[in-house]
Amino acid sequence: MSDHTPPRILVFAGSTRRHSFNKRLAHLAAERLEAHGGRPTLIDLADYPMPLYDGDLEAEQGLPEATLALRERLAEHQGLLIASPEYNGFITPLLKNTIDWLTRPHEGASGLALFQGRLAAVVAASPGGLGGLRGLALIRQLLGNIGVTVLPDQLAVAKAGDAFADDGQLVDDSQRDKLDAICRRLVHDLERLHG
Repeated sequence: MSDHTPPRILVFAGSTRRHSFNKRLAHLAAERLEAHGGRPTLIDLADYPMPLYDGDLEAEQGLPEATLALRERLAEHQGLLIASPEYNGFITPLLKNTIDWLTRPHEGASGLALFQGRLAAVVAASPGGLGGLRGLALIRQLLGNIGVTVLPDQLAVAKAGDAFADDGQLVDDSQRDKLDAICRRLVHDLERLHG
């Protein structure tokens, strides 16, 4: 990637809730990615509604329109940044279902090829004391299974109800610094890989 072509990074939350803490975190991450020379695209998975994955449905109707649209969007980006809550200590059904659909083959092309060679960072926010840490481990496992390299750095924002200021920024300096460092590393590593 030349100096004139900043790495493109798809940023989204694993939640569709309007006032999701993880949407706030994704928004902050997109700001920091841009500050470090990346070209983030912040999307909302609510704009890509997909039914629960069903092999019979796929056989009868093919991939949903939202899946095809998101596949096209993903193909335009070299990196991913996912901010996701955990549900009962696990990956959200929304995120799992989205990835399940995206990895399906389409018109002779492997869905897995969309992910292989991509670089990702994962962050989480949760009202609980662990900040979504258990879910992050499972997101890492899932992404690794489909060929994505996940940065070792991560951020888990605990007690998320108190973690954001009125202006949307993180209250805690160390959390702000950690998010900034993750975003800086993602941009830097993508530039190095695609330079």
